[in-house]
Amino acid sequence: MAGYGKWVGGAIGWALGGYIGGILGYQVGKFFSSGVQIGERNQGGTRSGDFAMSLVVLSAAVMNADGKVLISELNFVKKFLKMNFGEVQADQLILLLKEALKQEVDVRGVADQIRMNMDHPKRMLLLQYLYGIANADGHVDKRELELIRLIARHLGISLKDVASIEEPYNSGTLNPYKVLEITETATDSEVKKAYRKLAIKFHPDKIGDLGEGPRKLAKERFLQVQGAYEQIKKSRGFK
Repeated sequence: MAGYGKWVGGAIGWALGGYIGGILGYQVGKFFSSGVQIGERNQGGTRSGDFAMSLVVLSAAVMNADGKVLISELNFVKKFLKMNFGEVQADQLILLLKEALKQEVDVRGVADQIRMNMDHPKRMLLLQYLYGIANADGHVDKRELELIRLIARHLGISLKDVASIEEPYNSGTLNPYKVLEITETATDSEVKKAYRKLAIKFHPDKIGDLGEGPRKLAKERFLQVQGAYEQIKKSRGFK
């Protein structure tokens, strides 16, 4: 349980203060009061445990957004957690999730707390994960979409970044220009500049050592940006 202790133990930092602490503080103490080590901070200054607690609380909010918790959503979250923590440890986080699902989450307060304590690349990764939950059944409900956009605003994520992250979850053909946060009137030079900017912004190395699951999400996002650029290059015929 040493690896898990690094994540969850780290949550005895800013994540157990304020709104997140009000939701999960007692349960974290109940489950992990025996000998858990405090998680180390990664390069971005965020404890891995803080990121995990943020996942749990905002997962609950999105899952409850349409008034019903779907098995597909729960399976999506379970799969993500097991990828990072293994079977036993992920089961403990699922218990915390079930407690959070029983409560009304103040998403504004939680997102504001996260914005003040988590760097931008990890906040964008967190938003991407929430879209994944909403799309777990193959359809993003309007209420889920509105809630995620509200969370994004309080996370301090720009409208362009939101549109770029959201685009892969929209129905129909993926618009490569929206992914690159530009319009179809952009010059070839502007396309290249937008790609370089986003390739740096969404590079997996930006999230630090948060575990296999977050790194996989970051890589997926990086490949979406790369794929959009290649698609535009091919259609325009430039190198």
